[in-house]
Order: sequence, then structure tokens, then C-alpha cells
Amino acid sequence: MKWTRTTTVVTASSVVAAAGLTAGLLLIPGPRPAPPPPPRPTPTAKPVHKSDGPLRSPFTGERVKKLSTVLAVKIDNIVLARPQTGLTQADIVYVLPVEGGLSRFMAIFSSHLPRVIGPVRSSREDDLQLLRQFGRPAFAYSGAQPQLLKVVEHARTADLYAGRVGGYFRDNSRIAPYNLYAHTTQLLAEAKGASKAHNIGFRFGHAPAGGRARASASVSYDAASFRFTWSRSKGRWLVWMDGQRGTSTEGPQLSAATVVIQHTIVSTSRFLEWPGIRPPFARSIGSGSALVLRDGEAYHARWSRPHGRDGTTFTTDSGQPMTFARGPVWVVLAPR
Repeated sequence: MKWTRTTTVVTASSVVAAAGLTAGLLLIPGPRPAPPPPPRPTPTAKPVHKSDGPLRSPFTGERVKKLSTVLAVKIDNIVLARPQTGLTQADIVYVLPVEGGLSRFMAIFSSHLPRVIGPVRSSREDDLQLLRQFGRPAFAYSGAQPQLLKVVEHARTADLYAGRVGGYFRDNSRIAPYNLYAHTTQLLAEAKGASKAHNIGFRFGHAPAGGRARASASVSYDAASFRFTWSRSKGRWLVWMDGQRGTSTEGPQLSAATVVIQHTIVSTSRFLEWPGIRPPFARSIGSGSALVLRDGEAYHARWSRPHGRDGTTFTTDSGQPMTFARGPVWVVLAPR
């Protein structure tokens, strides 16, 4: 707190009066006058915090009323699991390789929450590395290999293992095990202390320089393929899987405002899956190249995530931030 000195303006008449008073005090003995009280401090004004604009999701760049809990759900993507439910509401969809050359999704929800999500499937070791950047997210999954399950349950997440919490149900119109679904509001009610959305490195805004017009881009695993085609009318990249439309039970074709094909090291997990196969382990910590699709253009970019607690930053070839288009983001972790 600042203190101010009080300055007194002295006039000629007051000087004369003060001089006479002083002379009188010298001639007439008496008590000394009490010294004037010290000046009162001037209260320091409280800082005014000005808003930089509307609150936006750090995952999509879109306007949100508040930053909500992060819910991550492991979703199957085998043919028998399609069409999935709830993916059209995801902020981010990560595509991950699994055993047999197939793929699964890690869907991240915060800005929007579908009523039901599924089919929910089991976790893999690389899920945990990917999830660390979200703080302590709620993580919904159907289980894991016995040794891995112990690791997942002790990871830094609000654990929503289907064998321990409520909210899950079976859809008998589908074949097991591709019929496990969950009520998302009930999952979040079980997720005590889960993190809210925060910066994970994504940047949104006007497109940077250096993009080249592109109508589509493809990426494949040994037994799964993805193609993203630009729709000018929708302003989105439409998702195709194994040569077919990426459909949803909600109706619309799956789509994204930004697609990132993130090239990384894909090694093998420490944990065996049935029947004695070590599944892939796609590393999301490290650095490498990426192809970023936005607004009908493709950009060659670099990605970097030095530590597990950090988010992933993307830069253009010239070193400028690689900004994303506002809306859902799909990230495909692909082998180099």
C-alpha cells in the first residue's frame, strides 16, 4: 500500500499570524501544542481485470460459457462397433493403433456432452501417456489386461473403470463386447476431483501462411485406413474409414474443423494382449513432423511435447505457431 505526503500551502498572512503566535508562546509559559497527526494513507485502487474477449474452449477455440470437466472415453472402431454414438460431440478425437493393425479412439469431451457414449472398450498403455497433458481427467474404459489394469487404476485420472463405477449399460441389439455404452452425466457424477479444461498447446485463429490447397488426405495402419475430404459447404473435413463414410448414430457424418496427422514413433507395449500379442505403443511425448489440414489447405508442421505434463505445440516450417480452425480436432497418431 502506498503512502502520500500531505503538502500544506502557506500564505503570507498565515506566516505573520504564526510568527505572532510563536512570540506569544515564547513569552507566556504553557504546555506545548500536540503535534499534528500523521497523514492518512491513500487507499490503493484495486486492479481492474479487463477481459480479453469471450471465454473459449482450449480444445476447440469455440465460445463456451465455462470451462468444464474433461471426460476421456476409449471407443472401439472395429467394423462391428460402427456406427459409434456420441463422437459428433467430442472436442478432440485421437486415433490410436491397436493390435491386429486396427484402431481405437480416445474421445475427449468438455465443451459438449452427449447423453450416451459408446461402444466403450478397454485401455492400452499409450492411453496413459496421452492423458497426462489433461491434468487429472475423468477416464472411462471397459477394462484392461490384468497387469496393465493395476497401472491404469493408479494413474493420474479420475478412474471410471466399468467394473468399479456406475453409468454403464449393455445394448442387447448389438453383439458383445461391442455393445457397452455409458450415460455421460452419471460418469461425471462418479468423477470426483477431475480436472477442468485447460491449455494443452493448441492455438486457434486465422490460418498462417504456407498452406497449399488440398481436397483430401489419407493415413493407414496395417488393417485400418482413414481419409479426410474437404467439404466447402460444411466447412469441415469429412471422415471416411476403410473406404466408408464415418457415420454416427446421431445422423451426421463424422467431421472435424482441423485434422492433424501426427507422425511419431510406434513401438510395442510392455503388456501382452490376447492371444499373446504385444500391441502398438504410439508415443505422444517427443517431437516430429505433422500434416495439418484446415480450411481446405494442408500445412507441413512440427510437433513438440517434451514432458508428459506438457501439452503439444505445433509450428509451421517457418517456426510460426500452427493455428487451428475453430471447431472439433481429430489427431491421428501415425507411424513415421
